[in-house]
Amino acid sequence: MFAQALSNRLDRRGIHYAWIVAAITFSVMLTTAAALGLPGAFLKPLTSEMGWSTDQVSSILAVRFALFGLMAPFSALLMDRFGVRNVVCVALALIAGAMALATVSTQLWQLFIAWGLMLGIGSGMTAMVLAALVANRWFTARRGLVIGMLTASSATGQLAFLPAAAWLIEHMGWRFAVLPVLFACGTLAILVFAFMRNRPADVGLVPFGELPGTAPATTAPAMPLTWRGPFVVLRDAARTQTFWILAGTFFICGLSTNGLIQTHFIALCADFGMSPVPAASALAMMGAFDFVGTILSGWLSDRYDNRKLLFWYYVLRGLSLFWLPHSEFTLYGLSVFAMFYGLDWVATVPPTIKLAGTTFGRERAAMVFGWIFAAHQIGAATAAFGAGLSRTAWLTYSPALYVAGAACIVAGLLALMVRRPAPRADGVTPQAAGA
Repeated sequence: MFAQALSNRLDRRGIHYAWIVAAITFSVMLTTAAALGLPGAFLKPLTSEMGWSTDQVSSILAVRFALFGLMAPFSALLMDRFGVRNVVCVALALIAGAMALATVSTQLWQLFIAWGLMLGIGSGMTAMVLAALVANRWFTARRGLVIGMLTASSATGQLAFLPAAAWLIEHMGWRFAVLPVLFACGTLAILVFAFMRNRPADVGLVPFGELPGTAPATTAPAMPLTWRGPFVVLRDAARTQTFWILAGTFFICGLSTNGLIQTHFIALCADFGMSPVPAASALAMMGAFDFVGTILSGWLSDRYDNRKLLFWYYVLRGLSLFWLPHSEFTLYGLSVFAMFYGLDWVATVPPTIKLAGTTFGRERAAMVFGWIFAAHQIGAATAAFGAGLSRTAWLTYSPALYVAGAACIVAGLLALMVRRPAPRADGVTPQAAGA
């Protein structure tokens, strides 16, 4: 009722309701990403207070990343079967519960339930698949720009809240740092329940950029709405070279971002004598550059060859990771790293989603991207555990940084091997689709 009334009022002013859905999605992804990124700031306090080793806590964070990714294909199914609104509300409740439970955990298994299982599953239900689903369902025009905005919110949420969290940790203790996330989850659950809808037709509209009465283009058979559905889609997608290249490059994307820098950057800076607040501020600087870079990437993905964009994003990221151990962790050195690394933190997402959508069609794009995103988070889990193991075994993070940098160069070369999709059944050319 609230959604229809607001849609009618906006329509009289020439504003499409798709922008309201996009704004709510932006806020949800910002908050869930903040919850996903906060444990990185808690790594040092937890090891100091509880006596747990870095690799023990890192292994729990690795499980969180793995579940975050593996839930992605099934979140698309859940949203189709139970509705976007219901799934997002449940996800917000799980995330809030995970953050609250962590504050009273005294054993590793309790932290595993909170930050390994509940946070991994809850955040996975609203992962990048939500951005792909909203962009593909609600937008025909400006789709790349919307994907860029939504994915920017995810990375920015993972980084922008860290300075405030670090300040709360330093002055009030790490348990107080979860309160803003709890409040945001409760507020957003109310907004999602009142205003989020599954499809434009639910409020009597067509996707933004389509003329009323336009029949939806059929680019692929609808995905099966059963628990076998994600595996059927995976089986079909796995027959193509494009899927394996996108999954492989996204594995490296996760390995070189969430699992490595997001999880271990503050601890890495501490090894060089930097306190948590300045280190978190450097991460926030990356988030600011990422917000600009990812939106720009969405704009570019509507206009240029997405394969070449991915090549440059991965190569520049790899070079920045090679630079980091030699930055001497000065203000100048970290600023250079934050600028180049931040600009393409998740700039890889819009071109990857566009290539998946062009190759596999609108109906299956979200679920196929879910499997690609699962590879991303398996890469993140690998780096989260591997970097922690490097720190414990060799007392340095440098080997992990060099390995991730070299992998990014490989990913850039692989991206150039993606084949141009053939013209689709609806007559849309790859160039028009942003391939």
